[in-house]
Amino acid sequence: MAIEVGAEAPDFELKDNHGRTVRLSDFFADPATSRNVVLFFYPFAFTGVCTGELRELRDNLDRFVNDETQLLAVSNDSIHTLRVFAEQEGLEFPLLSDFWKHGEVSRAYGVFDEDKGCAVRGTFVIDRSGTVRWSVVNALPDARDLDDCLKALAAL
Repeated sequence: MAIEVGAEAPDFELKDNHGRTVRLSDFFADPATSRNVVLFFYPFAFTGVCTGELRELRDNLDRFVNDETQLLAVSNDSIHTLRVFAEQEGLEFPLLSDFWKHGEVSRAYGVFDEDKGCAVRGTFVIDRSGTVRWSVVNALPDARDLDDCLKALAAL
């Protein structure tokens, strides 16, 4: 079961598609530079629905990555797979690898499908204090409506 709105977002440290360490808490550490975070879990790179969703994020990137907001996309792929995927699709936002320990962060957010071995489509809007303010979890075959996420960001 996904973590609830109003809960403190579980902190994590993951490698991105360039091998850099990304810590969720870094986005909230300094009140002068803190940003809201859109945490976007997806099953796997190079799959139909996931590729479509990430292309839509890419095509609307200025709405998800700016002075107010940072987009972090998380899958259970290796950093090497994510690097090739980002290059192929022109994705210029962090793709985080929840590969090892396999699904640890996805589990912390309650969006890991144990039977399939991957994250389901969970999206969390986290405010500058690290509190989950909005979430949606879709089944593996069901793409998300990014407008709902943008409405949640606008409400912060």
